[in-house]
Amino acid sequence: MPNLSDKDILHDLLATEKQVCSSYSVGITETSCNNLRNTLVNNFKSVQDIQYKIFDTMRQKGWYQIQDAPDNEVQQLKNKTNQMMNELK
Repeated sequence: MPNLSDKDILHDLLATEKQVCSSYSVGITETSCNNLRNTLVNNFKSVQDIQYKIFDTMRQKGWYQIQDAPDNEVQQLKNKTNQMMNELK
């Protein structure tokens, strides 16, 4: 097994957790069994928490660079989303 740095290991874990989140999401939207859906939702939430912890660790160490969106752009997106949700009601 090659010697991987902590950064490489966390990067691999993050990519894996993102894929697991995606897989759970597909399962949740495609199941008709409430019991299975509830299990998948609970597992999805757990995986999301793990994914965020990995991301946050990488961010704190400077291994995952992010740029915050300007407040006005965030507000515009929130307004647009709320408008779309109201149109669907």
